[in-house]
Amino acid sequence: MTTVSSKIGLFFGSDEGNTESVAHRIARRLGEDVVDIHDIGEVTQLEFLDYDKLILGIPTWDFGQIQSDWEDFWEDVEALDFSGKTVAFIGLGDQFGYGDFFLDAMGMLHDVVERSADRIIGHWPTQGYDYDASKAEIPGQGLFVGLAIDEDQQPDQTAERLNRWCVQIHAEFGLDTPVIELDD
Repeated sequence: MTTVSSKIGLFFGSDEGNTESVAHRIARRLGEDVVDIHDIGEVTQLEFLDYDKLILGIPTWDFGQIQSDWEDFWEDVEALDFSGKTVAFIGLGDQFGYGDFFLDAMGMLHDVVERSADRIIGHWPTQGYDYDASKAEIPGQGLFVGLAIDEDQQPDQTAERLNRWCVQIHAEFGLDTPVIELDD
């Protein structure tokens, strides 16, 4: 029988390092003793079974494409059963260079996970972003399915967004450890 960790499993894919950096910045805010970080390129489905709280980080590439390590793992994600799990999402994208596809990969990952997850948390306001279309936007609600980060066009807003979102998911996950707000 698998023992479920009381920690949060944070799984990310990153080609240029931005999503990995954001993953570590989240762990520092929530507490590195609270978050286990996993590169999606180095895991199997079994690692997901160890957690009932998950954060999934995915950047969108080019014209709405899935990051390469997530793409290689996509069939495994589709086969995973997320029942009994609470899941939050982080998406990275370029709202000006690829405004027609902003955070599409996060929206696609959300759609797969939502089929069986017990609870999706961490919805994030669309206000403050300038894009044309996004598969990560919840229609008519003014929200993304998860945290939106644009390290290409708005890197100066990332620390504040991470601080606010970590406070938000801290409460939604029901954690009892303090959140550390940082200016990194």
